[in-house]
Amino acid sequence: MSTTKRPIRGVLPVFQTPYHPDYAIDFTTLEREIQWLFAQGADGIVMGMVSETLRLSGDERKAVAEAVCRYTRTHGNGESVTIISAGAESTHTAVDYARHAEQVGADGVMVIPPVSVAVGEEELYRYYATIIEAINIPVVVQDASGYVGRPMSIAMQAALYNTYGDRVLFKPEATPIGPRLSALRDATDGRAPILEGTGGIALVDSYRRGIVGTMPGADLIDVIVALWQALEADDEELIYQLSLPLSSLIAIQNSLDAFLAVEKYLLVQRGIFQNELVRGPVGYTLDPETRAEIDRLFAQLQQKIRS
Repeated sequence: MSTTKRPIRGVLPVFQTPYHPDYAIDFTTLEREIQWLFAQGADGIVMGMVSETLRLSGDERKAVAEAVCRYTRTHGNGESVTIISAGAESTHTAVDYARHAEQVGADGVMVIPPVSVAVGEEELYRYYATIIEAINIPVVVQDASGYVGRPMSIAMQAALYNTYGDRVLFKPEATPIGPRLSALRDATDGRAPILEGTGGIALVDSYRRGIVGTMPGADLIDVIVALWQALEADDEELIYQLSLPLSSLIAIQNSLDAFLAVEKYLLVQRGIFQNELVRGPVGYTLDPETRAEIDRLFAQLQQKIRS
């Protein structure tokens, strides 16, 4: 069990789940990915939507959660955090995932709402409140409506913060990102810890609205770390040298399956993954011209961070 309260902030990439050719989880490659992410400057590791959480069985989710917490202890720096996805279609199952994550050493859990039913605001509040009260580690409330479901109300999220304080953080992904982020910030008098979750496309704007960290994909970790450091240093020139090609690259990723395809493609290009396998059915594949554009933008970003 996690015994040290570590701050959940900074650059916290969401790892991709690698597979063997038979689509079984490739834990050797997963550990290599986690080790590489920390070597690139990640402040922690996150299991989230682009980890293909919804395409894993319950046993697989728990096995991955346990492995990733172990890899963080092995390859992190002692202050590194692990955030594990615990959202589910029932409150009972979400609590089970959250308790398991705490038991295996996670520093927090991230929770999407149920996606198969459109529950009302009071019921959604109870869903999150039950999870928060079931564990002693923080809960990141993820409005994943950029991928699934529908936007959460600002009032409901503010009510959670006003009741539970810093036991709850937020990852707002409903559009429009910037105005809704500011509305949540203002509804909690600037106290709620908010994390950016757009893959980096809104990182500059979100940083200036007061976020405490970002949860991008794993593939561009070195670029995101460099951009975060430029934002911290208020290096205006470097901020836009990095954010403009980054935004063009992230703009290609307009669905969950597009994020999966692009991120796994780049992880293969970088020598971290053995293949680009995504568990099907899939709704997006890369064509040769898109791959060529990804290569051009990636080369620009690498040139910027090495110059």
